[in-house]
Amino acid sequence: MNDPYTIVKNVRVTEKGTSLSEKHNQYLLHVDRRANKVDIRRAVEEIFEVKILRVNTMNVGGKAKRLRYMAYGRTNDWKKAVVTLKEGDKIELA
Repeated sequence: MNDPYTIVKNVRVTEKGTSLSEKHNQYLLHVDRRANKVDIRRAVEEIFEVKILRVNTMNVGGKAKRLRYMAYGRTNDWKKAVVTLKEGDKIELA
């Protein structure tokens, strides 16, 4: 996994993520499921040019869904990363 843009898929903009970024300088990222913490740290530092203090990851299971014609399925599983940045660093989302 050398390309940082295949590791970091997008930044999650949610109420919880906005609250974390304002209070604790943390950001939520949707990352590749095979990426480990070292890969995520390198990718984020290269893409956004920030200094990272800590990376926490979690696997999020997909939700069960029902289609209109009584067929059942699931959304995809994905991996979430919570990245804590050094004081003064910031990821620009606009």
